Amino acid sequence: MREIRNVAVVGGGLIGMSWASLFLARGMKVTVVDPRQEAENQLGEFVKNAWPLLSDLGLTLSEQVQEANFLTDTALLSDIDFVQECGPDRIEVKRQIVASLESVLAADVVISSSTSSLKPSDIQCDARHPERILVGHPMNPPHLVPMVELVAGKQTSEQTMTIADAFYRAMERVTIRVKKEVVGHLANRLTSALYREAVYLAAEGIADVEDIDRAISYGPGMRWALMGPHLTYHLGGGAGGYRRYLDHLGPTQEARWKEHGTAELTGALKEKLVAGVEKELQSQDKDTLVQRRDQALVEIFVLKKTYGF
Repeated sequence: MREIRNVAVVGGGLIGMSWASLFLARGMKVTVVDPRQEAENQLGEFVKNAWPLLSDLGLTLSEQVQEANFLTDTALLSDIDFVQECGPDRIEVKRQIVASLESVLAADVVISSSTSSLKPSDIQCDARHPERILVGHPMNPPHLVPMVELVAGKQTSEQTMTIADAFYRAMERVTIRVKKEVVGHLANRLTSALYREAVYLAAEGIADVEDIDRAISYGPGMRWALMGPHLTYHLGGGAGGYRRYLDHLGPTQEARWKEHGTAELTGALKEKLVAGVEKELQSQDKDTLVQRRDQALVEIFVLKKTYGF
């Protein structure tokens, strides 16, 4: 089995820069490919800012900030052992990227796509070596949020899944095996279901955007940072656990499910949602919010490890 030392990150946007920072911290030689020349400076600044947070998490193998190689064309890649593909989430673009990669990669190099919604079978369908392609989908930002969803396509080999799983675990990620292909995989479907209801509640005037966000962040979100919904409701069942919860409170859940709604994202609703977020932000700017979020994510992860969650 190929030893993974040289990693290519194809796509130098937010997700790609985040992946690159993590891989560098874990001692990988990283090459980032992006057609935008300005992405090189953006990458260097991102890695520099990410390094102290990665160090706080105990993920860095060197105190000195490491630098990635930068290319503007996948045709210039060589000696790559693993690819993290982070291009635009459009199927025709994904297939073009795969074609360009297969012209320079050895046949056994795994290509893992960060796609948030696309199915791996659709990405791999025109590939010369479809067995090496899978979805390795993170949550943003992947250098701080440890989950990675692994999804096999119809032609993905078990060896590819094993290699990817081992690689991400070496990057100190928490790997999730999604057993069936579905649009949005697992985590995004869960978050999308919540977001749909959040938008519907705002559209119907049931609550303001600010209060909807506070209801989650100060309510169930605090529990969800420690454990998922099934285990949360297991504790909610008291001495009888999850079985008692389902028997006694399951009907109330079903009643709420029937009341959930879907709103159309009209121009007027978009303006309402944006205005609500702008009211939440008030005097703080987005960059400051990102910095606070990232530092808090580090502290939450450390807290989870301390208490075994």
